[in-house]
Amino acid sequence: MHGKPEHLKCWKCGAGLDYLLMPLSRSAHCKACEAALHVCRMCRFYDPRVAKQCREPVADAVKDKDRPNFCDYLELNPQAWEPADHSQADSAASDLNDLFGLDAAGGASGTSASAEQSRQELDDLFDLNK
Repeated sequence: MHGKPEHLKCWKCGAGLDYLLMPLSRSAHCKACEAALHVCRMCRFYDPRVAKQCREPVADAVKDKDRPNFCDYLELNPQAWEPADHSQADSAASDLNDLFGLDAAGGASGTSASAEQSRQELDDLFDLNK
């Protein structure tokens, strides 16, 4: 492992890691989230789309990519942290809220009259009042 890459961030929380000393110790942890840092997820060879999730052809397979390991091929990746993409989850939640007539906070939208009407339609559907 050569020098430390510029603007290194924790793979798990995105906190800056400028305080790290090189070479990176196997016991190094992020001060912000306590995540281990000598892990596959911090390496430029880590790629979940390839076999063994590693682009280094001679590296030994590592089962848990989030736990410290003894890999000698670790090269810190400044782009290891990827912000979560919540757009798909937000879209699904919005679709469910629309389906069930809820507002963005998950509460019933509309007036109590429409809630009563909805309840009556549900009761009629299942013949609960007959």
